[in-house]
Amino acid sequence: MAVAELPQEQTLVRKQRSLWEEAFIRLVRNKVSVASSIFIILLALAAIFANVLAPYDYAEQDLTQNNAVPRWMLPILPGNAANYARITTDYPLGADHLGRDILSRVLYGARVSLSFAVVASLISLLIGTLYGTISGYAGGRIDDLMMRIVDFLYAFPFLVVVILLQTYFKALGRASGMIGFGAKLLAFNDAMGGMLFLFVAIGLINWIGMARIARGQVLSYKRKEFVEAAHAVGASNSRIIIRHLLPNIIGPLIVAETLAIPGYIFTEAFLSFIGLGVNPPTPSWGIMISEAVPALRSYPNQVLVPAILLSLTTLAFNFMGDGLRDALDPRMKQ
Repeated sequence: MAVAELPQEQTLVRKQRSLWEEAFIRLVRNKVSVASSIFIILLALAAIFANVLAPYDYAEQDLTQNNAVPRWMLPILPGNAANYARITTDYPLGADHLGRDILSRVLYGARVSLSFAVVASLISLLIGTLYGTISGYAGGRIDDLMMRIVDFLYAFPFLVVVILLQTYFKALGRASGMIGFGAKLLAFNDAMGGMLFLFVAIGLINWIGMARIARGQVLSYKRKEFVEAAHAVGASNSRIIIRHLLPNIIGPLIVAETLAIPGYIFTEAFLSFIGLGVNPPTPSWGIMISEAVPALRSYPNQVLVPAILLSLTTLAFNFMGDGLRDALDPRMKQ
């Protein structure tokens, strides 16, 4: 009688998760970072679909409703506000001194702030990463020369340079008689509400900090064993940078850029506040705060609405950056 063969012992092998999967799991466990990310996503969707969500056009005026406030806002106004304030049911957050809907303007203003944050961070990340990676990987005299250029740019006060550039661009925009490429550039800037020159002014200086971070990361990795092994098998320099160095350094660079976004948003708001940002009537939270300051004691709601949104947005990016830093830090892995 044949003896039945016993089944071979089977070993269950647990599938190993990638580093990015582990980072995503750690990020999801951070509730504050998740809540901040949801807020940023909702704000971005509101900005994208502002023309659908906004009850009015951001430039539409009704001078018979200037400084109007909804009844539910009366408690945040001065005690005698009921005697002088114009009560409205047409504007959910009230109207400004020109009778423009505040809700519509803050929605369109989110477009400016978020667009500036995305464009400024992408410029910084792309130029800074490219410049710093080449400098750190080349080493020697090339590295010294490239870093001296960065040190030279660091000597200029960032905000003063941006203000001077914006002043020049504003004067250029008011000039008449320009033809050719300059005229097309000015027309494109006007079509963007003045944001093009703002992007250029920030992008010229914005990347130098990221270049230093990228250089430091490359210097710490380029003598590692896996890079030496790639050299030994004859991999080209471009392949080593793209396939081996960039995947290892991109995490800290993204975290650093995310934490820098609140600074970009505040810079745009400050420039708009002093009249060197976007062109009116294009709404910006900085312009809205600037226009509402003269009526601060009588109608504080006109300042509080854009100021609260500005504060919440910058806090959300800070919390999201902290969550990304914890998620992408290998030392956080249990």
